[in-house]
Amino acid sequence: RDRVYTVIFLALLKGVRVTVYVTIVAYIGAVFFGLLVGMARLSKSRVLQEATSFYVEIVRGVPMLVLLYYIVFVGAPALVGVINWLGDAMLSIGLSGLGTAWTELSVRELSFSTRAILALIIGYSAFISEIFRAGIQSIDRGQGEAAMSLGMNRSQTMRHVILPQAIRRVLPPLGNDFIAMLKDSALVSVVGVPDITRLGNTYAASTFRFLETYNVVAFLYLSMTIALAVGLRYAERRMSSNEKK
Repeated sequence: RDRVYTVIFLALLKGVRVTVYVTIVAYIGAVFFGLLVGMARLSKSRVLQEATSFYVEIVRGVPMLVLLYYIVFVGAPALVGVINWLGDAMLSIGLSGLGTAWTELSVRELSFSTRAILALIIGYSAFISEIFRAGIQSIDRGQGEAAMSLGMNRSQTMRHVILPQAIRRVLPPLGNDFIAMLKDSALVSVVGVPDITRLGNTYAASTFRFLETYNVVAFLYLSMTIALAVGLRYAERRMSSNEKK
């Protein structure tokens, strides 16, 4: 029986690499885009506030699996259509190099892994934007006013005074979202991305060893999430001790 588990584990190792890759790339994109959206919601521009608020409410109100299907089968073709249109516009004004490349772009050139990553970025950026917004608003307004009284403009105040403190405060919930994304990355298996879950489904269906296969799948996810949780707790303790010093 140990040999059976060893064979299954080796069969799923490629899926571990895909799962980790999808999670890391999607999370970096979601954090970056979420920060932009969070800051836009705090902008003085009413247009930016309303547009980003609409985006956040819509995305948070749609189940992640539905959003994944929508981005993979509707959003990606629409995006390629827009790029093709822009390519035609470039050709019409003489920009043949980039214009030709964009015009010839096909939706088939966007792999399902890329589309799934884009869906995770869009889905999680809405939640992460709220984390950043709450973190920024938790900083005492007096600090911003003091920085501006010293000659800093709004951008410099945000970059040098507000954001560094806000990021330290939101690291725990950001870490929790990283763990949640690692688990939600299993959803990409429904569109054929060869992650742990997809390879596990394929192996179980071909060997009928459902118990052993899904035991290994659960063990792999559990091992990664526990390792992340331990690492995050260690990082939090280090940050707390540094702040006390």
